[in-house]
Amino acid sequence: MFECSKQGSVFVLSGNDPLSRDHTVELAGHCEKCFGHGQPKIVFDLRNIPLLDSAGLEFLLDLRDRCLQHGGAIHLAALNPLCTEILQATELDRDFAISDDVVSAVGSFSR
Repeated sequence: MFECSKQGSVFVLSGNDPLSRDHTVELAGHCEKCFGHGQPKIVFDLRNIPLLDSAGLEFLLDLRDRCLQHGGAIHLAALNPLCTEILQATELDRDFAISDDVVSAVGSFSR
């Protein structure tokens, strides 16, 4: 299950299901909330995400591109060891701002 909350002007996406093809439709619905308010600022909290598969990685890249097209950005936060390993193995860790925790990621938008 995924949810979207807001901390100031930053949307925080979180969940505890795998970021996989089976869950990207649900997540896409939550993401729509982020694009109706000017430049989207999104933090994706990966702390409880047990797995990222190829569809999940593609989803993150598409979300990043959509944010950039609207003048915004996405930051990843609180990556668990497996998600860190997957992003490093695919070299996608270079394509995202990554923070140790959600508070740091949200705060990075005010710098």
